[in-house]
Amino acid sequence: MSALPLVLLHGWGLTPSVWRGLREALPSRAVTLAPALPGHGNALPAPSADLAAWSDALLPALPDRAALCGWSLGGLIALDLARRHPERVARLILIGSTPRFVARSDDGPWPHGLDAATVAAFNANFATDPAGTQKKFVALQSLGDARRRAVAGELAAALADTGPERAPSLSSGLEVLANTDLRAFIPEIRQPAQLIHGASDALMPLAAAEWLAQQLPDARLAIFDDCGHAPFLSRPDECAALIAGSLDD
Repeated sequence: MSALPLVLLHGWGLTPSVWRGLREALPSRAVTLAPALPGHGNALPAPSADLAAWSDALLPALPDRAALCGWSLGGLIALDLARRHPERVARLILIGSTPRFVARSDDGPWPHGLDAATVAAFNANFATDPAGTQKKFVALQSLGDARRRAVAGELAAALADTGPERAPSLSSGLEVLANTDLRAFIPEIRQPAQLIHGASDALMPLAAAEWLAQQLPDARLAIFDDCGHAPFLSRPDECAALIAGSLDD
């Protein structure tokens, strides 16, 4: 494996502990870092509910040059960092990722996401019941997975604190998911990219990853059958092998 450090960027509402199984499955010589996203765990919040603000809040903690592995919201951040700070990002691994989380047609057809009304209701529910909303999000992420119960358990164990001090930052993260659209910028991202996606992902359709694989200049897509939104939890050994192989290329 290359000496290039691997940075793991987790998804919304969770903590870096969600990567435990994958990190154990990676070769021992792999150098991995797993920072908390802004406002998650012990990390300070980002200054605004803007993807660039979230990305730049993470930048000081990153190595000078690294491979970024982003999952879900972490995938959006990885794409943004690769585009705006290409000197810092050597390679991309994108798991359950998309250039746009919400399906809308008001500014161009994009059917490969969650219905906008569903996302708006989800965000509104978080304001009144953050812990309950997190649990629903975990259930959605584990749908379609052959190891659904085990995956849901691992996700639940890695949930971020939704107390009064943390809830505003998590709400900000939902705004980032709802409002970000990177479609126009994807062809600018030149780093080699390995995409990993569950065929039965109920949160982010496989078609979103297929679109990314077609639009990124240097990308390949691995599809995991019988997996939902978190294939690295369902099949950590196979995901680790793909990641190690992409770093060796």
